[in-house]
Amino acid sequence: MGVCSGLALGAPPAPEYPEGAETPRGMTAAERAWVDANPIEAPSARGVGAPTGPVRCAAEYEPMEGILIAYEGSSGWLSILRQMAEQITTVGGANIYVMCDTSSEAASVQSAMVGQGADPARVFTHVKATNTIWMRDYGPRYIFEGGVRAIVDHTYNRPRPSDNGVPDYWAGVRGEPEYQIPLVHGGGNYHLDALGESASTRLINNENPGLSESEIVQLWRDYQNLETTLYNPFPTSVDSTQHIDMWMQIAADDTVVISDWPLQQGSTQDVICETAATNFAANGYTVVRVPAVLSGGTHYTFTNVVMCNDLILLPEYDGIAATYSTQALAAWEAAFPDKTVVQIDCDAIVTAAGVMHCIVMHVPASSGGVNPVVWVSSLNDGPTLEPGQLVAIEWRTDDEEKDIASVDIELSVNGGASFAPLQTGYDDTGLYGWLVPDVATTQAVVRVTALDGDGNTGFDDTELPITINGTAACNAADLAAPLGSLDFSDVVAFLGAFAGMDSAADLAEPFGSYDFSDVVAFLAAFGAGCP
Repeated sequence: MGVCSGLALGAPPAPEYPEGAETPRGMTAAERAWVDANPIEAPSARGVGAPTGPVRCAAEYEPMEGILIAYEGSSGWLSILRQMAEQITTVGGANIYVMCDTSSEAASVQSAMVGQGADPARVFTHVKATNTIWMRDYGPRYIFEGGVRAIVDHTYNRPRPSDNGVPDYWAGVRGEPEYQIPLVHGGGNYHLDALGESASTRLINNENPGLSESEIVQLWRDYQNLETTLYNPFPTSVDSTQHIDMWMQIAADDTVVISDWPLQQGSTQDVICETAATNFAANGYTVVRVPAVLSGGTHYTFTNVVMCNDLILLPEYDGIAATYSTQALAAWEAAFPDKTVVQIDCDAIVTAAGVMHCIVMHVPASSGGVNPVVWVSSLNDGPTLEPGQLVAIEWRTDDEEKDIASVDIELSVNGGASFAPLQTGYDDTGLYGWLVPDVATTQAVVRVTALDGDGNTGFDDTELPITINGTAACNAADLAAPLGSLDFSDVVAFLGAFAGMDSAADLAEPFGSYDFSDVVAFLAAFGAGCP
């Protein structure tokens, strides 16, 4: 979406945001007045619609490539960001991606973070203006579609247009697909695991008055493949944001950390947390409880943490919350003994209704590790094709270094037992026009293999067998294009596959070994011909 999309058309400009201002996570009085006069609305249909491929959401406890932040706020807030960057790039083994308003700010941020102790090879600055520090609420949320990273974006529930444009910017920088879910939302009001479960508060109902609760849940199901449980929000007198990340963290497939209220037992917020703890326990989760304190109008939370690989960044406070800081540290360390828990003093920011989780967005690692990931996004419904038909083969790729060098496109006519090349060394354009050959088969498979700059490969095949209504029958010896005839090129293809221990040459049982029996099987198939 553009930087102003989601804001009422023709409305006067939203309130401005002075450099270095401690803009709260909740709305300022000026913002509230603006929204009352010009409600933020999510267009009913935007972008490219919902994802069409298999979707899984990226959980925060999974492997991370990096963490996104915006360098905004007072000196105390910026100090917290620098301390976080130090830990994330060293103990966390991840990159830090910093949105900066100007080139000069980017240069100073790089120097300041390295001076704090951050790994200089892992600090990446981007000149992209933002309004506020609250990256969790407006930043890009990742999904894996067909194993390839993509972004789901919402309309930010604040009149902060530069913040609202960050996902668009980031998708462009990364070259990643971006899906626009038609919800007005703040990203901190959402937690999820890697198995398809999620939680939010009913603040989302108030932000989307044109949608029923079931319609909202269905949108998350459509765009993120999640089943969402909704909880009542805290009273605004306790937490002005009413976001779930202020009192809950889903920390593993089977573990959730939920606030407890030792000084306000029986309060509305305590009852909400107890209800959630009971629900999660009933669903098989281990529920870890950590204290929370309401004092002087400030909500001191110990669930608003940043998980990044083997690192957990935990807020620490002085004053009344100091004792509970010690208790929270002990609880997190006991629950996650294989991780390093680092406390960072967050007194400077907690009074603005948010802590460390509120100021980051996670960028997950590529699902293939060091190997490229490919998703063939077309021809997956088992189509019937005619010889001479021009068909689009479409795919997406992903890689940890974003350096796909080329792709190979291949066709199998025997259910994947062997493949013949359609194109080799092809540019990773995501689209190839395939002229269907004159081949008779009900077992065709298209494969796209990606090669990265380090020589690593990954591939994906179409999901259901493709039928081609041709006239030329084929067999396992038909390894080279053009398909439908057997000649010396097929012998060359077999010998190359045999020497490279490629599955195309694995024609005889026991499969998985390459010996004289495969040669005999090839010669028999070659002799049978393609009538």
